[in-house]
Amino acid sequence: MTTQKIRTKDMVRAALFAVVIAICSWLSIPATVPFTLQTFGIFLTVAVLGGKLGSLAVFLYLLMGVVGLPVFAGFKGGIAALMGPTGGYIVGFLLSALVMWGMERLLGKKQWVLALSMVLGLMVCYTFGTVWFILVYARSSGPIGLMTALGWCVFPYIIPDIIKIVLAMLLSKKLAAVLRLT
Repeated sequence: MTTQKIRTKDMVRAALFAVVIAICSWLSIPATVPFTLQTFGIFLTVAVLGGKLGSLAVFLYLLMGVVGLPVFAGFKGGIAALMGPTGGYIVGFLLSALVMWGMERLLGKKQWVLALSMVLGLMVCYTFGTVWFILVYARSSGPIGLMTALGWCVFPYIIPDIIKIVLAMLLSKKLAAVLRLT
């Protein structure tokens, strides 16, 4: 069994992309679940850095938010942001990255694998986030139906998120080349 150490330059890259995700979260249109570029940031990060470092970058992003840095949509941070109705989508970003990493490990780094892993990762994020939203919303405001939650939290985001996947796919190779990761 071999162990692979994370090099300093890899840690710097992961930290840099955690900041990229934060910047993407600040580009926001307020809504029940804000329209942001966070999912684009997640997809681009994992596509450029690969599953392991990409997941580390997403984890660092979440950690920055947990300790109170205003890295989430609306310049929010802290545990309260994660415990709110949209916190499940934020946690879902890490689940998305882990799905992408798992598929990379199983099927390799082919473009079709990357595209499929992004779609599956997005579905995991939607699922986890929507269940979380329903539970938190019900606790604070009363019961909500699944279709209502999907109408507020998922359906309006499907087309924008597909566009973000396409953009991340197009930009990731060029960005990786600029950063000399390929």
